[in-house]
Amino acid sequence: MPGRITPDARRLRFAVLGPLRVRFGDAELDVGPVRQQAVLAALALRPDVTTSQAELLDRVWGLEPPGSGVKNMPGYVFRLRRCLQSAGVDAKSVIVSDRSGYRFVGGAARLDTMDLDGFAAEAGEARRAGDLAAAIDAHTAALALFEGEPLAGLPGPFAVGERRRLTERRIALLQDKLDAQIRSGRYDEAIDELSVWIEAYPHTEPLAALLVRARYGGGRPANALKVLPELRERLVRDLGVEPGDEVQRAHQAVLRGDDAALGITPRRDPVRRTPVAGPTGRPRDELPVDVGEVVGRDRELSLLTGPLDDSAVTTAAVDGVAGAGKTALAVNAARVLRARSPDGCLFVDLHGHSGRTAPAPQRVLRRLLRSVGVDDSGIPDDVDELAASWRAASASLRLVLVLDDASGAEQVRPLLPAGAGSCVLVTSRRRLAGLDVDRRVTLGALDLDAAQVLLDRVVGASRSGREQDAVRRLAQLCGRLPLALCIAGARLQTRPEWTFGDLTARLVDDESRLGGLSAGDRSVEAAFETSYGQLPAGDRRAFRMLGVSPAPEVDRLALAAMLGCSAAEAERALENLVDASLLQQPAAGRYRLHDLVAVYARRLAAGERPEMFARATRGVYRLYTAAGRLASEWGAASYPTGPDLGAVPFRGRADATAWLDRAGDLADVVAHAAAAGHVDEACWMAEGLADYLVRRRRAHECRAAVEVALSRVEEATDARMRPSLRFCLGFAQGMQGRYRQAYASFTAALEHSRRGGDRREEVRARGALVVIDTMAGRHTGAVADLTEAARAARELGNDWAVERAMSSLGYVHLVQGRLAEALSCFSESHAVGEKIGSPAMVGRSLGHVGSVQLQLGRPADAAATLRRAVELGEQVADVLLHAGSLTRLGAAEQELGDLDTALDLHRRALDLVSGKAVAELEQEIRGRLGHCCLAMGRHAEAREHLERARALSAMPPQAEEGSVHRTILLAGGRLPASATV
Repeated sequence: MPGRITPDARRLRFAVLGPLRVRFGDAELDVGPVRQQAVLAALALRPDVTTSQAELLDRVWGLEPPGSGVKNMPGYVFRLRRCLQSAGVDAKSVIVSDRSGYRFVGGAARLDTMDLDGFAAEAGEARRAGDLAAAIDAHTAALALFEGEPLAGLPGPFAVGERRRLTERRIALLQDKLDAQIRSGRYDEAIDELSVWIEAYPHTEPLAALLVRARYGGGRPANALKVLPELRERLVRDLGVEPGDEVQRAHQAVLRGDDAALGITPRRDPVRRTPVAGPTGRPRDELPVDVGEVVGRDRELSLLTGPLDDSAVTTAAVDGVAGAGKTALAVNAARVLRARSPDGCLFVDLHGHSGRTAPAPQRVLRRLLRSVGVDDSGIPDDVDELAASWRAASASLRLVLVLDDASGAEQVRPLLPAGAGSCVLVTSRRRLAGLDVDRRVTLGALDLDAAQVLLDRVVGASRSGREQDAVRRLAQLCGRLPLALCIAGARLQTRPEWTFGDLTARLVDDESRLGGLSAGDRSVEAAFETSYGQLPAGDRRAFRMLGVSPAPEVDRLALAAMLGCSAAEAERALENLVDASLLQQPAAGRYRLHDLVAVYARRLAAGERPEMFARATRGVYRLYTAAGRLASEWGAASYPTGPDLGAVPFRGRADATAWLDRAGDLADVVAHAAAAGHVDEACWMAEGLADYLVRRRRAHECRAAVEVALSRVEEATDARMRPSLRFCLGFAQGMQGRYRQAYASFTAALEHSRRGGDRREEVRARGALVVIDTMAGRHTGAVADLTEAARAARELGNDWAVERAMSSLGYVHLVQGRLAEALSCFSESHAVGEKIGSPAMVGRSLGHVGSVQLQLGRPADAAATLRRAVELGEQVADVLLHAGSLTRLGAAEQELGDLDTALDLHRRALDLVSGKAVAELEQEIRGRLGHCCLAMGRHAEAREHLERARALSAMPPQAEEGSVHRTILLAGGRLPASATV
């Protein structure tokens, strides 16, 4: 890494795309006069490169250096550091000095040029993906970063060169943006902007060429032809040169009417063999007028209305949940495309999901033929004959055809026209996977801001402006679906005495929400009913089951547990529901219901037999319990009671852990079971998930789950849950460093276990109390107590409790200087971890062993042990284990004389913990790294790390998750005295 900074320094921001500005947090810093600013700019714009004092002098003063020469430079740097330091910035971590000169640390501050690079890259990716609207947005954001002339007013050859470079980049970004606007048909926008920029840069020929294209595309060919002579006059008058090829080519293309050369949609005036005209003689336009406006769909609209293929028919499919605004989007896109379709716009409602009988394909084809002026009376009533006649009739035409509400691909295929340059827009609630399309758009809910805009437009901004919070709440209750929003808006329109809060109050519960979102012949519930009614019986059952799912997101295993079927059958049902737009797929293998669809599913589920859904939810609760127990290190001996889990769908601990990682908030699942009255299941899940949650640094979630279950534990039939859940709570508290609360919870667990005569829980609670005493630094009698705890755990076959007791006993021996005994305990801990088959437990124990071997002066043995600990820490993604083992391995390599390897290992460890709020471990790593740097003669870097280590040692103790394991792990290794706490 080029340099290191404190977390606060990351809030330092530099703006160079205008006058030089430096901000730290919310404050703008005064960085001195212009020469001093020029020095700062020369360093900041060449990050992580050491610049000598002579080079810096040349960059800022050029051919007129001050009489004192380079002697001035330390003074300038000192004053800059003082400016930064006065604002609370660790200035020496921003501008670093070494023998060669000065270096600006790239990670110490964020320059606006970094944002510029990000937006430019985003624009490039969007352009390559054909998403011109996104490219325009990204270019606009990039250009908005410029606040005038870059580095305005700064002297020196470096500032002049950078100013020129950044200005050229600004013009290049502008050209790319304007080109995208022209290719998107946004000619008026491009013309307006070009008028301003050409005045500022009158000799820039690419801008003039863009103006030619924009004026021609906007229907102003005469004005387009004026650009070249006007440019020639300016260039000859001011510079004595003629215009280049680019503008002249654009001028010639206008004269030829060569749309392709100009990068705009080609214009055609084909000779039509059949008239396609309405009563007025204009091209036939069948687009409906009452579909409403489109809000919040700019990107989708841009994709649908992008340049068409002149050599083929362009087909676009729009799918999505009922009420998402598919028809409105398709019709508005067709209106944009109408200008490029001289032979008319046709519209057919296929009634795939309207509840009405879908028209026969023969009827639709005859209507299309008549629409283009073909007498269909002599054509047989055969689908293939009619489809062939339609293709022949449309072959010479350039049309827009909207096929609305298709039931499937087979309904659409015979209706596709054949005219090159034509466009077909198909809408459907189903994913038309069987239809070959060029563009595909899936519509879901609007974002909250767009939903609010739609409500404002329906109801009136003056009325909604008084209740912004209620408007946003109403938008959320409507699921941000356009249909629901329009219905809600219509209800408010017709009830001027209602406030937004009044309607919101009527929609807060499932019972009233869907009923309240209906107006006349429009109803959200009716739209969902049509989609649901077309499902096969098995998929309808799966949909109802999703209505009672304890988690908002499910996968095939969860649904299989609810349905009592195989995972493959559940996945087929889930994919069918996605295809029917009744289910969303936010990520591969993960599924969720839209908010309003979930309300509908719960309504359907409420009408079913309660016992059926009780079986379903118990099935999925068992799945969570099984996953938690399998992912836990506690082992089967810790779960002597509970449900019969049967065959589990996980291949082992890693598989169960990965499934839980994707399962969302597990405390919510426990709360769902408790609220539904499944108290035993809630308790079993909370217990089973406790170890997994704590080891994944989710102790807060563990406490929430356990506390929910504890609130109902007296109702549980499994009496073991009373002590066990209190043990789980203490476990989570202890791992957060909350030793006092943990002690109280373990004490309560001990009392309940004795009251219930549960020897297993009593031994576990007693052992935990001893471990907590040890971790809290109370070592008197600890050896005897921990030895007894280990013996009792062995007697009961609780390997996890044995490992915990032996690790703690090893820690006590270590801090009391009995290294041989400590090594023996940690070795037994390692053997237990191998027996359990827990890579994390094995890795921790190897970390302990390697640390003791370092203390014993056996660096070669320690290195071999710690390499394996590093591998396991990386394998199980345990940052503390991984980083702690890396830095101890670095200490071993240093003692073996390999300083370069040691330095690399310490730096890797520091990279892992940077920004992780683990001060104790960071302090150790920086201490080791500092002493390694000293040994290598890197005194400046050593000073930096040792000073930071001392600062960390002065910080108050933090309650960090995983602190018990970390405390044990941190105990070993030879730390220099100056680096210890």
